[in-house]
Formats: sequence, C-alpha cells, structure tokens
Amino acid sequence: MEIGAFELKKTEGKARRGAFQTAHGLVQTPVFMNVGTAGAIKGAVDAFDLKELGCQVELSNTYHLHVRPGDAIVKQMGGLHKFMRWDGPMLTDSGGFQVFSLASLRKIREEGVTFNSHVDGRKIFMGPEESMRIQSNLGSDIAMAFDECIENPAPYEYVKDSCARTTRWLVRCKEEMARLNSLPDTVNPHQLLFGINQGGTYDDLRVAHMEEIAKLDLPGYAIGGLAVGESTDVMYHILDVVLPHAPEHKPRYLMGVGTPSNIIEGVARGIDFFDCVMPTRNARHGHLFTWDGIMNIHNAKYQTDDRPIEEGCQCPTCRKFSRAYVRHLLKAGEMLSQRLLVQHNLWFYNNLMVKIREALDQGTFAEFRAQYSEKLAKRI
Repeated sequence: MEIGAFELKKTEGKARRGAFQTAHGLVQTPVFMNVGTAGAIKGAVDAFDLKELGCQVELSNTYHLHVRPGDAIVKQMGGLHKFMRWDGPMLTDSGGFQVFSLASLRKIREEGVTFNSHVDGRKIFMGPEESMRIQSNLGSDIAMAFDECIENPAPYEYVKDSCARTTRWLVRCKEEMARLNSLPDTVNPHQLLFGINQGGTYDDLRVAHMEEIAKLDLPGYAIGGLAVGESTDVMYHILDVVLPHAPEHKPRYLMGVGTPSNIIEGVARGIDFFDCVMPTRNARHGHLFTWDGIMNIHNAKYQTDDRPIEEGCQCPTCRKFSRAYVRHLLKAGEMLSQRLLVQHNLWFYNNLMVKIREALDQGTFAEFRAQYSEKLAKRI
C-alpha cells in the first residue's frame, strides 16, 4: 500500500475494519492511539513499554512540545520518533485545543491566535502555517489541521462563522504542508494531513462543514469539538448525522474519546481512530478498566487480595503483581504505582481494540457490542 492509502477490508452495519498506511508502518483499524503528550506517557511509561503494551499509534501534543523543549530542538535531535525512540506510526494534534482550553487570554484573528504560554506567560502566535511548521519539525506521520475549538453550546451564528474560518485555515494548512514536505531538510517528507469537522451541536452545520472539507480530498478526517461537556446521547447523535457525509474510503477519527463503551459505540457508528487521556489519567487515580467493569483499587477489600488486577490479563502488571501490592504503592504515594496502573489500563484499551477487530473479522461485532458496551461502563 502507498503511504496515505486506507483499505476498507470489511464492514458490519456501519462498523468498519480497515488498514491505513503511514511512513512508519501499517495501522490496523479500528485503533486507539496512546497519548504521550510531551513525548512520553504520563506514569513513567516509555516507547519500549508501549510496544509491549500493544500500542499501534503514539499521539503527542504540538503545543506542549513547542513550548518545551521547543520544536526546533526536537528537529535538531532528528525528529520526535528518534528523540523518544518510538519507531511506529505517530500522530500530532494541531495545538488548537490547547490554545483554546489553556489560554485564558487569547485573541482570534483571521491570521491565527495570539495567546500567552501557560508555562512562562510569554506571548505566542499560532495559526495554520505555524502549526504545520511545528508538526513538520516534530516529523509525525499524521498532522492535524489547525482549527478553532468552540465551546458547547455556542450561538449558531458564531459556530457558522467559526466553521467557515476553520475551512479557510484548512486550505492554508494543506498548502503549507505541501511546501514543507518538499523541503530537502524536512524530517518526514511523507507527513499526512487530517482535516477536522466542526459545527458544534448543530446538525446542518456539521453536515455542511463535512461536505465542504471533503472536497479537499485529504488522507483522513476527524470529528472535533465533541466530548467537551455535551451528553453522550448528543455526541452519538452528531456521529449518526455527520458520518454518512464523511468520505467512505478515508479514515475517520473521533478526537478525545473516550470510555471503552464510547469506543464500542463509536465503532458501531463508523469511527476508525480514537484517542483519550482517560486510561492513563484514571489509572493514576486508581480507577482500572477490566472486562467486568471499572475497579477502584483504593477499596479496602483489596488490601490483602493477592490476585492480579484482572485474572487472565496478560499485561506486565497483572503477570507479576497483586492487587494488594499495587494498592499499597498507590496509598504510599510510590511512583511505581503510577507506572504499574497505567500499564494495565493501556494494555486493556489496546487489547479492547484487538477484540473489536477480531469481532469485525469474524462478523460477530453486533454480539460483542451487546455483551460489552454497557458492561464495561459499570463500576464493580
């Protein structure tokens, strides 16, 4: 397969089984991308651990790496793959979400956004071209377009204008990426651009925006601006409305989602790519995902429980340590607790995707969804 090609192998209802080719390898979809914000998974998990945990795609954050250590430094070190020693596919977000969520003082103009760094307060300007240059310096396989992340709910006219601006910015992203990929010293000349669909919770704006950006014939398309406070029913409704208008033979990425149940439901509606900080963040607070539901390792009943977090789990933590021990580490504030708990949750998520792909291969996804979608959301 050529770089940027997406093979739709099989469908079951709206659910899709595919493969997407990048410069650093073939991604089997549906896939969950493991979030390594600043070039590392929070919880002392490195790139070699990710391999062992079944990660296919690592995701890093453009804004955070631009602020620290600086994307020019990452480029000098040979790009982010070489810097963090990850040799598989990698996606970088555009920095747009952080600009709009972290920056309390920001000014949006047609050129881009001026805001203050959350680290040292210095003024930063970021627009489509700047975001593409930073991501080019990082050398990811998939770069996300720079878009405006609006709040839900937002006034209709504002969302409409914002969609139009996001489209204009996307055209600029595409032109700048083509230029950057042609430079002799570019880190990854095969970097691919994904566009982002916006439109808040307005059906007509979502559909119109997807139809508009689909004309640009990009390698992939994301659904942005969801999982930001609206109910899951609203999110699922937007997916039902917009996905029939997404290009069929391009991957579809639901940004920042979500729980195991959200993922199963997203796959059922035709999503191929997912990412979320939930498995790592929840792990660090003692909330663990299992095939019976969500476990809180803080519970006193685990104090002398010598079983693994989940019987039969093949993650490095469950193969070696007991519930009692990891609970003790967490209670004692030991750094090791973070690593062991995060490893379990990431293994669970990556293994969940394996099971989803197997079910799609075998034509049994509907049964899998019926068995696990609700069950995985329950608290044990």
